[in-house]
This record gives sequence, C-alpha cells and structure tokens, in this order.
Amino acid sequence: MFGWTIRRQAQDAPPAVKASAAGRVAALGAAGRVVWSPRDVASLTKAGFTGNPIGFRAVKLIAEAAAAMPVIVQDTNQRFDVHPVQALLQRPNVAQGRAELFEALIGQILLTGNGYVEAAGAEGFPDELHVLRSDRMSVVPGTDGWPVAFDYAVGGRKHRFAVVEAQSPVCHIKSFHPQDDHYGMTALTAAAAAIDVHNAASRWSKALLDNAARPSGAIVYGGSDGQSSLTPDQYDRLLMEMETQHQGARNAGRPMLLEGGLDWKPMGFSPSDMEFQKTKEAAAREIAVAFGVPPMILGIPGDATYANYQEANRAFYRLTVLPLISRVLGSLGAWLSEFAGEEIFLRPDLDQVPALSAERDAQWRRVSDAAFLSDAEKRHLLGLPAMEVGHGS
Repeated sequence: MFGWTIRRQAQDAPPAVKASAAGRVAALGAAGRVVWSPRDVASLTKAGFTGNPIGFRAVKLIAEAAAAMPVIVQDTNQRFDVHPVQALLQRPNVAQGRAELFEALIGQILLTGNGYVEAAGAEGFPDELHVLRSDRMSVVPGTDGWPVAFDYAVGGRKHRFAVVEAQSPVCHIKSFHPQDDHYGMTALTAAAAAIDVHNAASRWSKALLDNAARPSGAIVYGGSDGQSSLTPDQYDRLLMEMETQHQGARNAGRPMLLEGGLDWKPMGFSPSDMEFQKTKEAAAREIAVAFGVPPMILGIPGDATYANYQEANRAFYRLTVLPLISRVLGSLGAWLSEFAGEEIFLRPDLDQVPALSAERDAQWRRVSDAAFLSDAEKRHLLGLPAMEVGHGS
C-alpha cells in the first residue's frame, strides 16, 4: 500500500525541468539585438585588416607610400649627404632596410595607434633600430604621469626598457587619443561599425553563393482538402531530403521531386535585398574615409569626389601620407638627436615625390619669380637649408 502511494505521487507530480531559470530571460533579452565585434586591438586588427580587403589595402597603401619617401637629414645650417643618422636609417638592422622599417612602424601606428622603435647597441649612438609590436608593449607611468619605463611582454616573459635621465631607449609615436594619456587611437576604432557591416555583407554573399546564388523559397503543403498539415514523420523526412538533396553548391540545378500536396513557391529578391550591394559599398567608403584614403584609389564605385585619379592621388599624399610621415620623422629626429648629441631634423624630400611634382613645380616657379625676396629667403620658403657664408645674400 505504501509503495503504491509513492508511485501514484510520482505519476501525479509535474515533470522535472532541467534548465536554467535565467536562460529564457537571457535568450529573450538578446533576441533581435545587433552583435558587434570586440573593440580590443587584437580583435580590431583581425576583423579590419587580416579579415577585410578594404582595411588591408588602405593600410598597405599608406604604409608603402610613406615608407617609399626619401628622407632628408639636416641641421639648422646644412643638409647632410653623409651622416651617422642617415646611415642608420638606410640600414637600421641586418634584417630590414629603410623602407621595411618604416612600413612596419607606420603599419603598427595605423593598426594600433602606437608605434615603438628600439635603439639597440652599446652605450652612445645606437647600432640598430628595431620596430617592436605594439600589442606587446605597455607604458609604465611615473608619479608625475610621464613614462618611466616600457614593458615588452612575450610568452610569459617581460623585458623592461627603463628611461634614464629623460633619455629613453624606446621611441613611442602615438596617434591622438582624446581619452587616453599614454596610448594612441587607431582608425580601426572609428571604422569598427563599418567593418562589421562590410564583413557581414561578405559572409551573406558567400552564404548566397553556397545556396547556388538563388534566393530561398517555401514548400507549401495543401493536402487533399487544402487545409491538411504534415505529420511529424513527414515533416522530418522533408527536412532531411531538402538538406541532403537540394541545399548547397554541389546540389545546384538539381530538379526537385515533390509528392502529392507539396508545392514550391520561389521567393524573389525584395527591394531591401536589391539595395544590399549599395550598403556594402557605403561601408567600404566609410572604412576608406576613416583611414584617409580616397575611395576612388581603392576602386570603390559610386564615388565622384575627385575629378580624376590623379587629383585623388595628389589629395591622398597631401592630406594623409605627408602629415603622417612628417610626424613620424619629426619624432624620430628629436629622439635620435639625444643620442647624436646634436640637433638633427628629419623630413621627407618632396622634390622626389612624383604625385606632388606639379605642385612643387608651381611653388618653385612662384618663389623664383618673386624679385623682392633674397636668395636666403627663397631657400627658406622652399625648405632648403641656409647657404654658407659667401655663397649668397
């Protein structure tokens, strides 16, 4: 009698639910929300550079164009044809030349907002220069807020570069960041939303191609009376046949055999689907604008900001490449001056930039025709060092 009562209570009791009480709340709260990629440097680099052709090409264009610019070494009085700084930049280390060093440095600045150059060698003037990965470097601020050291961490090990008597073995070049005192801001942060949209559009296009580049449709079951419904076994069988026989690129063009009562209703592209490509192109333009590359140079259609490619290329150099390389060279020159014991200025040689030749010719013509200027004033306006005594007024 007692055993029968226990069994009866077990039969009357509601079935146990093995699920989290908060699961349905979490699922309900996340439904329909936009999912953005993480905003840390590693995730942004993966999504915006290694996983996005627009970001990859924009960074490569800027870094390669800036690295290809010839560098002038001079002081306040003369331009040097031979100088230790010039020799060091020409062959910074055994594995890199000048172009490779600057491409790596500027690439780090564009992708992370920070660039670090290490001076290697014995005491005194450095023997080699090395670009350090920004994601491995951290700034150690002192009590006054200024860096007192730089920590470089690799594989659980850490090396500290100490700043001794205001002379640092590491040159830190950073982009402007309005909310951080020690680290710069990358253009990938500003373009993160556009990168997510562009990558999602590419994934959607790939999924569409995997489905034989055709929009989806619906299978309608009407039955004999037009109101019937499939049994669970029929429904499962239909799903299995659709997945194995008609979905995917390998089944493209396979005819569909429908039994009685089943009817295929194809669904065409909606107006929103037709605007999909324009959305992807708009996201590509936003990525290009964030890096400062005219969309025309990247081959993005629908952009008519510039009259022709030559004008776009000139604007690219004048508004993006020159400000960046001038800031990098200025920081490196001031940093290397501390080792050299003399004031050294580094600047790009604009006379050897083909994209700016028309502007440079016009400037030289205007300055040369200015009869009211002395030779010394003309040289100053053209960015040339002053002549030695006895060679002009």
